[in-house]
Amino acid sequence: MVANPLELIKTEISRIEETLRNLRISQHPFINQVSEYVLFSGGKRVRPLLCVLSAKTLNSEVSDFLYETSLLFEYLHVATLLHDDVVDSAEFRRGRKAARNLWGNQATILVGDYLYAKALRMASFLKNPEIMDVITETTLLMSEGEVLQLLHLDDTELTEEEYYEVIYRKTAVLMACACKVGALIASEDFEFSQNLYNFGLNLGMAFQVIDDLLDYTSSETGKDQGKDFLEGKVTLPVILALKNAENNHKEEILRLLKTKETKKKDFQRMYELLNQYKAFENTLEKGKEFVNKAKEQLKELPSSPFKEALNFLADYLLTRKK
Repeated sequence: MVANPLELIKTEISRIEETLRNLRISQHPFINQVSEYVLFSGGKRVRPLLCVLSAKTLNSEVSDFLYETSLLFEYLHVATLLHDDVVDSAEFRRGRKAARNLWGNQATILVGDYLYAKALRMASFLKNPEIMDVITETTLLMSEGEVLQLLHLDDTELTEEEYYEVIYRKTAVLMACACKVGALIASEDFEFSQNLYNFGLNLGMAFQVIDDLLDYTSSETGKDQGKDFLEGKVTLPVILALKNAENNHKEEILRLLKTKETKKKDFQRMYELLNQYKAFENTLEKGKEFVNKAKEQLKELPSSPFKEALNFLADYLLTRKK
């Protein structure tokens, strides 16, 4: 067994990737074409990886069928990406043209719906009511998240609590679900499965917080730097800056967000204002809080290289550049 957490993670991702490439999504070439365009556009496979690592933390001898099962979380994730790009009128996704720009909004939404259905069908093969329950509850929450995100699209009065409510549904519940399903496949221990669910939940919150931070601070995200700003989205860095900013700067931040024809200098000015009020520093601290909560959940689990890999993954989130 590979002891080094990074090498172990690379090994598991390689097996996930191989399984993904060998598994046919649909009998219909068009559905495969659209799905594979997004599936193979540089995704990190974080969600299937969490499923695999969680299962192997509790039982390292779990069946190879685990890898195929783990892919349902990638399908659910890609379904949300396809829907998000339509809602956001996105031009690019991971550095390439968004699917909607190649096949249109209608086809993109329908393929997203197909991937949701495909994931649920795969879950049904496990013939485990508890697993089916957590997955269907998760898809319900994710759908609510898409609606909440739409409702808050231009909401410059979005509070920190409302922001967390959105990202809980948008990102965190799917990671939590991946962890819990992995645990349920490997073991009947309810407490351990709940520990892993809570680990995934806090990890997912941290993941989205850091993602929103990187939108302002990194040019290596695979999407245009400042995409959230250009779309007028209020994310955690903006919320934290507005909390501390003087009135004249609050007004300027809001004006920049509402500007329809933004330019490079507008983004640079927004960056300066957020930096002035320590928004980036404070956002990173919030991410660290969620990561620490996630790692706390692992302490009760049996020691193993796979548990160390989960800890490593949590720490990596805080230092990633894309």
